[in-house]
Amino acid sequence: MRRIVRVKVCGITRPQDADLAARMGADAIGLIFCESPRRVSLEQAREIVAALPPFVTPVGVFLDAAETEVLETARELGLGAVQLHGSEPPETVGRLSQFVKVIKAFRVQDAQSLEACTAYSGASAFLFDTYVKGKAGGTGQVFDWSLLAHVPALQATPWILAGGLRPDNVGRALEMCRPYGVDVSSGVEKEPGVKDPDLLWQFISKVRQFAYER
Repeated sequence: MRRIVRVKVCGITRPQDADLAARMGADAIGLIFCESPRRVSLEQAREIVAALPPFVTPVGVFLDAAETEVLETARELGLGAVQLHGSEPPETVGRLSQFVKVIKAFRVQDAQSLEACTAYSGASAFLFDTYVKGKAGGTGQVFDWSLLAHVPALQATPWILAGGLRPDNVGRALEMCRPYGVDVSSGVEKEPGVKDPDLLWQFISKVRQFAYER
């Protein structure tokens, strides 16, 4: 079976960028609700979600937020999934997954960083980002993709590659890693939170050229 790689454009802060990403073929957009230069308010998020056409999924990104905050935000905005980017335990993921799809993010530093995902059976998907001390994400740096080759849990759970992806390296990343999806933010920006149409088109076009047997 030929598998098409999904694309999530994260760090959306403007309705026009959400519309642009959707028209160029993005499957999902990310709304950041934690400390970040790309953080959005609930009011901004409402306007962004309203700009999305059907079949493009809004995803909320949270960092060690209270479960009630995550669920209330998801319900109010109609989020299709939430992405937990902090040190949330498996129990939190399990409880939240009863109400909304959960993507559990892991910051990859070494092989041991990846072993933690085996405890998160309640997650609908995993996301692997680059570990940078003091930064939760959006660093524009890549990690050693070869670490992903030997994690048994990745054969059973869809996973998303993030961290420093750009139009000039996403093709190599796909050939090497063959993920369920890719997540891009700073790699398609003019400045934090403002997407560059040319870079966005180049990135999504590169991904759409790639399909593999799975």
